[in-house]
Amino acid sequence: MGADPVIVLQDVEKQYGGLRPLRVRDLRIPAGGVTMLIGFDRPAAEMFVNLVTGATLPDKGEVHSLGGPTSGIVDGDEWLAFVERFGIVSDRIVLLEAMTVAQNLALSFDLNIEPVPPAIMERVAALAAEVGIEAHALEARVADVSPFVRSQVYLGRALAFDPLVLVLEHPTANLSRDDASQYAAIVKAAAGRRNVTTVGLLMDEKFAKATGGRLMFWQPATGEVRERSALRFW
Repeated sequence: MGADPVIVLQDVEKQYGGLRPLRVRDLRIPAGGVTMLIGFDRPAAEMFVNLVTGATLPDKGEVHSLGGPTSGIVDGDEWLAFVERFGIVSDRIVLLEAMTVAQNLALSFDLNIEPVPPAIMERVAALAAEVGIEAHALEARVADVSPFVRSQVYLGRALAFDPLVLVLEHPTANLSRDDASQYAAIVKAAAGRRNVTTVGLLMDEKFAKATGGRLMFWQPATGEVRERSALRFW
């Protein structure tokens, strides 16, 4: 684990149309580990992702990601290079439903996907195997696959560029309990294999525990983020 945290939010507030601003008092995400942040609903999770990727700036406080303040990113090309270092697992990511699973994964590497070139298909097959997509599912249209396979595609797309930070935004929202348990095992294995800093924003405590990471609990009203053992009133 690195000496310096990969992500730091200090006394952050951000208005985003909720009942209250998004508040985070003091959060430090260590390098190379798995941190599950429990208590974020969907709008709060989306705003958190926007803050740490520099897509938006806090109204108050400071956000540091990957070694520097996000407020220091003032050039469009610089921001595009910065955000590519994040792999985001979210059902906000667009999948092309008329295309196959293989084609959707191939889009991470090449826009020429009709058909997928053999060299790209090799990379697609390796990525699919890593996230547990069975070979027969690669030729299925995304419109026809289960929510679990969709979740695997989201994960594969997020891992395709070898991100420094993997962000899971409500990863089990559309999964059954059994599928969520299986998905946790896949995420845990991928995070361990790649030693990628992994951050979960979710409400699903059971999934969070199954990933084997550090569990942190966020209090929306105060912005406090604590491990459960440190909480008195939860």
